[in-house]
Amino acid sequence: MSYRKIDIVPGEYYHLYNRGANKQIIFKDEADHHRFLELLFLSNTTFSVSIRNTRREYGSVFEFDRGDEQPVAVGAYCLMQNHFHILVKPLIENGVEIFMRKILTGYSMYFNKRYKRTGTLFEGRYKSEHADSDEYLKYLFSYIHLNPLKILNSGWRKNGLIQMEEGVEYLSRYKYSSYIDFVNRQNREESSILTLDEFPEYFPNEQSFLKEIRQWIDFQDEFMSV
Repeated sequence: MSYRKIDIVPGEYYHLYNRGANKQIIFKDEADHHRFLELLFLSNTTFSVSIRNTRREYGSVFEFDRGDEQPVAVGAYCLMQNHFHILVKPLIENGVEIFMRKILTGYSMYFNKRYKRTGTLFEGRYKSEHADSDEYLKYLFSYIHLNPLKILNSGWRKNGLIQMEEGVEYLSRYKYSSYIDFVNRQNREESSILTLDEFPEYFPNEQSFLKEIRQWIDFQDEFMSV
């Protein structure tokens, strides 16, 4: 299902992203966000899993035992109203393909049924960028997590209109990214989506992560955008 100009191979790192067709909203409320987060966790298996049955048996899908083999390791993610970002490391051959096919198919079926719609939800196939250098990979942790600042001010990166503490405080309250898991490290149930031991230890503690985030907020330059 993936369109790409690059080969995706196990052991490398990739930034995956996509948005709604015609830039339409794909996450309308908290239930939509939560469903996608559940899929981020349950789709990272080599077998099929029912969300309904998993909820019934475990109470929370994040308590489910996915076994020892996952298609990918997830290092960071962020859900916005009309798009998403995921940073992954494929662990098996075709791991990204398996993972993303489950997520996009599962979420499209859920969304179309809930909102009584038909047709394509996403803008073509998901996009992928190879993080082919240590510098770029480290940068992606900041880029992905800083996306919600566009909700405060869509032109913040170019115009520098976000106050440092306002930005950091807003990010710490944004529930639909892995930012909270880097800052609080209190093992909220969504933290089980991440497999950080498969990524370089750029941020061994909260302070090192926040230092990096603050530097990027303070840096006046345009971020790439989806």
